[in-house]
Amino acid sequence: MLTVVLAGLRARWASFVGGFTALTLGVGLVAVMGLGLSATLRAPERAPERFASSPVVVQGRDRIAVEVRRGPGTAVVTTPLDRPQPVDRELLRELRARWTVTTSATDTTTPAAPAPPSATPAAPPRSATPAAGIPLAAAPPDGPDAVGVDAPAAEVRALVGDRARVLTGAERRAVDPEAARDAQALVTLNALLGTAGGVTTFVSVFVVASTFAFAVALRRREYGLLRMAGATPGQVRRMLLAEATGVGIAASAAGCLLGAWGASRLARVLVDGGAAPSWFAIDPGAAAWPYHLAFWTGTTVALAGALAASRRAGRVGPTAALREADVDADVLPRGRALLGAALLLTGVGLMVWTCVTEPSELLKRKTYTTQPMLLITGVALLSPLLVRPAARAVRLWGATGMLVRENSAAAVRRTAAVAAPVLVTVALAGTLLGSAATVTGAKAAEARRQTTAAYVTTPGKALPLPAASAPVPPAPTPVPPAPSSVPRASVASTGATSVFVREGAEALVKYGARAVADPAAWASYARLPVVAGDLRKLDDGSIVVNEEFERRTVGETVEVWRADGRGPVRLRVVAVLAKGTGANGPYVTWANAPGATVDRIDADRPVRVPGGTVRTADAWAAATHPTTTPQTRLGLLLVLGIALVYTVIALANTLLMATSVRGPELTALRLAGATRAQVLRVVAGESLLATAIGAVLGLAVTALCLGTLGTGLAALSAPVAMAVPWAALGLAAGICAAVATAAATVPAWRLSR
Repeated sequence: MLTVVLAGLRARWASFVGGFTALTLGVGLVAVMGLGLSATLRAPERAPERFASSPVVVQGRDRIAVEVRRGPGTAVVTTPLDRPQPVDRELLRELRARWTVTTSATDTTTPAAPAPPSATPAAPPRSATPAAGIPLAAAPPDGPDAVGVDAPAAEVRALVGDRARVLTGAERRAVDPEAARDAQALVTLNALLGTAGGVTTFVSVFVVASTFAFAVALRRREYGLLRMAGATPGQVRRMLLAEATGVGIAASAAGCLLGAWGASRLARVLVDGGAAPSWFAIDPGAAAWPYHLAFWTGTTVALAGALAASRRAGRVGPTAALREADVDADVLPRGRALLGAALLLTGVGLMVWTCVTEPSELLKRKTYTTQPMLLITGVALLSPLLVRPAARAVRLWGATGMLVRENSAAAVRRTAAVAAPVLVTVALAGTLLGSAATVTGAKAAEARRQTTAAYVTTPGKALPLPAASAPVPPAPTPVPPAPSSVPRASVASTGATSVFVREGAEALVKYGARAVADPAAWASYARLPVVAGDLRKLDDGSIVVNEEFERRTVGETVEVWRADGRGPVRLRVVAVLAKGTGANGPYVTWANAPGATVDRIDADRPVRVPGGTVRTADAWAAATHPTTTPQTRLGLLLVLGIALVYTVIALANTLLMATSVRGPELTALRLAGATRAQVLRVVAGESLLATAIGAVLGLAVTALCLGTLGTGLAALSAPVAMAVPWAALGLAAGICAAVATAAATVPAWRLSR
């Protein structure tokens, strides 16, 4: 058996080149993504900057702890705060009484000194309005969020207890301003590499399985001869699996070497593209598990791709194989049909279920990246059932057109093998790029339509909101309605904050909220999707919630913890908003948003602030809600680049194998009077028709996914701004057509001499 396997590998090496190349590339990419994920999980230690000279750092509490129910008992859950609480004043006095305490010059809670008269900016032009009523300096803070202490760590911990955090060594970097940004960048990078790795595995399994299946279909006569020579079905299966094992081991080893070579280059691409911090690097020798994962994944993929084909090859009978070697019969086995139908129905059902029950999930990258894969795989498995009627439906004129149509309809395996990788590429390009552009476009349109202001000012640096000077009264006085004679407010300033809400008795949920400095001015500009209530009733004892809240009835009381972890505070619901794309509330006043700063000013005329940018509302929406961020665009291009490379390999390998065995057919055409140019036009036409069928199937999957996404946006009361990436779709289809034509006509030119 081993002699037969080695002889087959030597004699049919050309048919294994495509699978070997695809598998090597797949293993290399899995190794690279694994090394990248390892680098994000084991970021290099960086020296602290803010308190580099202090051996110990005392930081205010940076987490909120709330007791919730867990089964028959209770448990305390913790959630990170937006920013640490100030160090307790009494604790600060005790520290200063015993040791030297340093307050960093870059302390984020240090009040900004008012600008001297000489530094006052020039008067605005006549068309601009000064920012009257907008605070330009913070109220005195309760204290710094962290201090450096020159003392033994054990003694500091004994004094501090549970009143604050004590950081030493590399932990001191946690209070640096860049630490949070770097951590968020690593989380985003981790998700990007994980998505790319998942798509790589999906496409590599698909391409390798398709390659082995088509190779088995071309070798039916060989298997029939082996059966006639006395080979048993088990021996035929073992021979095919042995070939796959040999190819898989060799390709996996080569892929691991390719991954080690490409890891540092991927890091440079991510840093240059802004998707990773400037210090990010990938060390190929830092971890061994990515190589194990890649190697065994490649070997498993090769065996899995050959398993189904080997079972089919083992069922080939001697007489049937010889009789049907050149005729496409039984092109859709029952197992493949059942699996394809199951995946297709599961994909459609999952999308419909998500759209009906939780439409906001459709807007998440994880959802619109993974769900289309079920549809793509299902349609690809059923492609032999679809390509024949599709080819018959095409009307081509002349003898060449007739041959193209009939050959494509008769050679279903070849046509489906060409159409399937094109389907994968076009569908991925359409669903990924289209979904991302549709979601971001909807967010931009929603942000624009939620304000009636003519101008929006974005401060160059955060403008602090005034600090609350007293606790919220238990029974606040409602804000009286403004008389009709009072003109419309000219300035409405808001800022980002957070609120924590205990949902039921089992969970603590953090909501990104907006803080309103002047509720009356804000309500005069806000055009939010109000489901119930009145925005004008917002005051220091109330809150505007959205439909995600468990308690969302007007007049009901919600118990919330504020952004600094203090609370709970009981706030009355005065209005309920539709979910939208995720930016609809909640809204609170500045009294319930400690530490919030102004990041947006709405006005009916230009408002100038030091270092701020004044834009029209349309220009502000376009600038702050771009179609796609550079990081998202880089990630999508990385994923689509992987799919396109695999498609090129699959098309070239499939058509080279398919055309190389068409010598008798092409010779018969020449003997029937066809010229060499006509033969080449027939072969090129068949490849183009198969590519077109794959592109149409990919567009169908794209239309279904984007249509479901649009329905979900409508259910969320969000703007439906459908975006179909026609340029990317045309480019992908064009590249596929060019590769398919070249891979088919080059061997046909040699065979038709």
